Amino acid sequence: MCPQSVCPAAPGHAHRRPDASLRSLASLRLFTLLAPLLGSAPTLAVVEILPGAPESYTVRSADTLWSVASRFLRDPWRWREVWQTNTDPAHPEQIHPGDVVRLMRVGGQPRIQIERAGDQEVDHRDGMRVVRLSPRVRESVLQEAIPTIPIVAIGPFLTQSYVAQSDQLTRAPYVVGFPDRHLVAGIGDQVYVRRIDSTAPGRFQVLRPGEALRSPKTNEPLGYLATFVASAALERTGDPATLRVLSAEREVAIGDRVLPASPDESLRNFSPRPAPAGVRAQILHVLNGVTQVGQFDVVVIDAGTRERLEPGHLFEVFQGGTQEPDRIRKGDYDWNWRGEPPRSAGSRVGDDAGSRSWRLGDSDDNAPIPPTFEVRPQRPSFIQPFERSGLLMVFRTFERVSFGIVLNAHRAMHVHDRLAPPPA
Repeated sequence: MCPQSVCPAAPGHAHRRPDASLRSLASLRLFTLLAPLLGSAPTLAVVEILPGAPESYTVRSADTLWSVASRFLRDPWRWREVWQTNTDPAHPEQIHPGDVVRLMRVGGQPRIQIERAGDQEVDHRDGMRVVRLSPRVRESVLQEAIPTIPIVAIGPFLTQSYVAQSDQLTRAPYVVGFPDRHLVAGIGDQVYVRRIDSTAPGRFQVLRPGEALRSPKTNEPLGYLATFVASAALERTGDPATLRVLSAEREVAIGDRVLPASPDESLRNFSPRPAPAGVRAQILHVLNGVTQVGQFDVVVIDAGTRERLEPGHLFEVFQGGTQEPDRIRKGDYDWNWRGEPPRSAGSRVGDDAGSRSWRLGDSDDNAPIPPTFEVRPQRPSFIQPFERSGLLMVFRTFERVSFGIVLNAHRAMHVHDRLAPPPA
């Protein structure tokens, strides 16, 4: 072994002291630990401008922030990454009817700038039109700003409970009759309800039990869809108790269930953003009696707060992944495989049991096709590839299910279509 003070060096190299080696090793370890921090920061995906996007757009009263962003961006939920701060510091993302949205590029990156209505001063000099922008204080109520999404499409679903647990509906008080032996009740009418005690709240909602929402994977019930019937006020407790109908979407009937009304949730703007990575879901049900899902339709999906979902989370909708029959193998079409040139590395000969194969290098001169590729039997079915069909935003969550609104639809969607978060 070499002495502790000096180690032999390779020819042409100076001797190195052990303490210098230790310092070098420590420096190497420190660099290894700090390298991820010292290296270049990960680059974010560039926000893509929609092909054919206009250079400017004047906001209208019927617009939403989502519809305006959709005119400029391929991924409208990423508007915050390119939105220029406007003249309203309290609400930097609010835009109002009459504002002008302009598409610009700063340092090669797209930017969207908001010019407030009334904040432009036009001056004509030497035949040229010069627009001067000056910061001004805009006095406006919050309701004047256009909403993030079309609130009118989801308003009733924000304040009325439509999904209940099974035991909740089973144990809930129910409508048992009406004064004067009426068959149904409407606004202003009284209804009798089996047992409501003195500790009950003063307001109730009348629900009609619907179908069970079952998991596509396990078939277990995730909840029960309940149709909103009416809202009512408690007039007298007891068994039966008396309620008076305040408002109604449909007539109250015997057997309708009565639950305490949930506190009104004010209509509010949402912050669209991708759902948590790795969450997968499916469409369980389509509301409003439609069978094919389109833009602004409301659906129920099989994921909720248990999967960390919150209002504003986005999912892309996909069709496919199903096993489809090969109609040629089934004999629905007459295909003469010998008369067609080979278009791929595999083809089919006869049935699975009696198929033959030819390989490159075979010396059989009687082979019916050139021995330049292998012929294999094909399966009698194929898996349909997944195709993106739209974008959906969650706006109300329960433990195991959520309500979502379709913001974009490229093709009709259906129950059991798959959902996955868009790229962050």
